[in-house]
Amino acid sequence: MQSLIVSKNEAGQRLDKLLAKYLNLAGKSFLYKMMRKKNITLNGKKCDGSEKLGEGDEIKLFLSDETIEKFSEVKIPQVKKVVLNVIYEDEHILLVNKPAGMLSQKAKESDESLVEYLIDYLLSKGSLTTEQLRSFRPSICNRLDRNTSGLVVCGKSLAGLQLMSAVFKDRSIHKYYQCVVKGRLSKKQVIKGFLTKDETSNQVTIHQEQVPDSLPIVTEYEPIDFYEDYTLLKVTLVTGRTHQIRAHLSSIGHPIMGDYKYGNKKANEEARKLFSVQSQLLHSFQVTFPKLPEPLSYLSGKTFFAPLPGIFSNICRDWK
Repeated sequence: MQSLIVSKNEAGQRLDKLLAKYLNLAGKSFLYKMMRKKNITLNGKKCDGSEKLGEGDEIKLFLSDETIEKFSEVKIPQVKKVVLNVIYEDEHILLVNKPAGMLSQKAKESDESLVEYLIDYLLSKGSLTTEQLRSFRPSICNRLDRNTSGLVVCGKSLAGLQLMSAVFKDRSIHKYYQCVVKGRLSKKQVIKGFLTKDETSNQVTIHQEQVPDSLPIVTEYEPIDFYEDYTLLKVTLVTGRTHQIRAHLSSIGHPIMGDYKYGNKKANEEARKLFSVQSQLLHSFQVTFPKLPEPLSYLSGKTFFAPLPGIFSNICRDWK
């Protein structure tokens, strides 16, 4: 028999959800059968899995150690050591300035991504234990394309992960990007269109009018600086679709410097020769949090910035 005391990080979720994490190799039918037979109890009483857990609740598993071990596997990512550029960290969230070239999440099993590096970072500094990984895995709350750099918000606690994921989903959080585009843009603009995505090629197409399966998009940009036939833009995503900034700007004749999927081949070759640009100059540099409930109310209205990465920063500095 084992007794589990629900921690602050585990509270707020359904019992069956927690059991599915703790006994992650067991089927749902097995878990529900054990609850029906009172081999799994909550606070000394029969349970059905729908109960919402509170901190301090006691779950008893009247199962042999061998059975628990058989149905429980803790996956600890074995990854190369990466020094994360942490912009901010507290008990609930962590903000990372992701470099271009790093995946936000795995695309295939053999990949290493920010999620695995995050878990390794927290384990290394003692903010997370192997035992805690049985029932909760910290993760990211927003994603950036592999070759887009900038701010990624990570949830260290269940509350942090849930609340931050919610504000990204309902778009109440404000995100701002900087990018360098080909051509001169002289005034602030809001551009609209429709986007379709080809899942096979992971490429999107922009349309001026709605077509079947298209989604509306709105992108706002503001010129910040110029250099010859290039413009540094501040971009606000009013909607947030796959590759929206890259494809939308390219569709109006101003592709992002170094974007080899949606950019202009001649312009990219010019940028490579002039500035040694090897990948797209698109950076998520600012997030501003909306009003947040407890326990994250202390973050309400706060703004965080991520410095431009090396080559991007050097190019903009040379324009002065």
